[in-house]
Amino acid sequence: MSYAAAVDHLFALSGELHSAPGTPRRKFRLEDMRVLMAALGDPQLRFPSVLVAGTNGKGSTCASMASILKASGYRTGLYTSPHLSRVNERIQIDGQTISDASFAERYFRMHEAATVLVNEGELGGLPSFFESMTAIAFLTYAEERIEIAVLEVGMGGRLDATNIVKPMISVITDISLDHTEWLGSTITAIAHEKAGILRRDGVLVTLPQHPEANQAIGEAAMALHVRGVSATDYIPSRPASALRNRYPIEVLDGRIEVDSPLAGVHQQRNLALAIATVVEIRNNHGYKIELPAIEAGIRATCWPGRLERFAGYGLRADILVDVAHNAAGIWALRSALSSLAQGETGDTDRTLIFGCLADKAVAEMAQILFPLFDRVILMPVNSPRAATLAEMQLAAAATGAQYQSAPDAGTALSLAIDQAPAHGLIVACGSIYLVGKVRELIPALDAAAAPARTIA
Repeated sequence: MSYAAAVDHLFALSGELHSAPGTPRRKFRLEDMRVLMAALGDPQLRFPSVLVAGTNGKGSTCASMASILKASGYRTGLYTSPHLSRVNERIQIDGQTISDASFAERYFRMHEAATVLVNEGELGGLPSFFESMTAIAFLTYAEERIEIAVLEVGMGGRLDATNIVKPMISVITDISLDHTEWLGSTITAIAHEKAGILRRDGVLVTLPQHPEANQAIGEAAMALHVRGVSATDYIPSRPASALRNRYPIEVLDGRIEVDSPLAGVHQQRNLALAIATVVEIRNNHGYKIELPAIEAGIRATCWPGRLERFAGYGLRADILVDVAHNAAGIWALRSALSSLAQGETGDTDRTLIFGCLADKAVAEMAQILFPLFDRVILMPVNSPRAATLAEMQLAAAATGAQYQSAPDAGTALSLAIDQAPAHGLIVACGSIYLVGKVRELIPALDAAAAPARTIA
């Protein structure tokens, strides 16, 4: 069966966070995932792994960590979500997306096993989209004989499909309010869910953050006799530029020069977590990871859609895309844009393309971001969970922003290009789905497209 057929099958499956009208809301059960994996030979137990949970920064932390491990010579799996353009982007080995053919073969093998389990009454229904993706990732990493996998938790932690592995290290990034319908309406409740990835007598790498999160994570760690590792030693002592993360830090009784393509001050916390984790892997799990590999891995990290700037394309204005999709992420984007305005590359005119999901804090994100822009173009995201134009228009009106609406990303981008003056900046954010679509459209703007660059 083809990759296209596998993708069609996948998108026909139930989603974790959306229920069709009249159907009950999905219940999360790790037992279903364990039953499916047992039928496939428990591939998740055949490779060492690091499990990373949190609200913001998970993907960046994972990408930096995987790049360091690859630079150290280890065959490294990286599992992240969601994807920007194609579903198999979520499953990578040594920085390369798995092939369409291998994705399709493993999908249909997993689907056949699940169908048998359903027919035999072992499963109450076919696995969801995310469970299916996670199963394919586990099969891939086991069968491709990777030496370590870096796994990003999809949502929460305690009941996430990834949480059936036996991680050598658990990592928790910054926690904020998001997915409150599923995880709870307070930082404490959400932190308890994230702390579900901890293991008895295990290791946790994290950073001090919101007091409620610190307390909830600390209580969970103490109850399980978890050894905590703080990444604070790897945060620069003096603030570095938000436009390019270049700074020296002390690591392993030596000194490295961090030079990350991931822009924004917030990335310094994610880099610190990645460095602290690979140091822990080196010191306590027998991996040979040296300072030059840490430097090279950070420098080679590829994680598109994060303050990613496209210049050229025959345009008068540049285009910047960022996957900020909740209030904390939008604050980080606002901070980066403020730094950009103060720098030599400051842009005096800004156009925003914005769309988000309905379960996000639409009004709060609008209040934080919209006042920074000369014009705002609202568009619906291609998702059953999308916020409506009416909801976004109401939020925009409350900010006093000058806004208009577009039916899709192509129309929104055309409007932005037509209205942006010379040396202006077009920013697209609010949803990973939106950013993925805009990125797909950009190369067609000019046959002699210039390469993407960060806002260095």
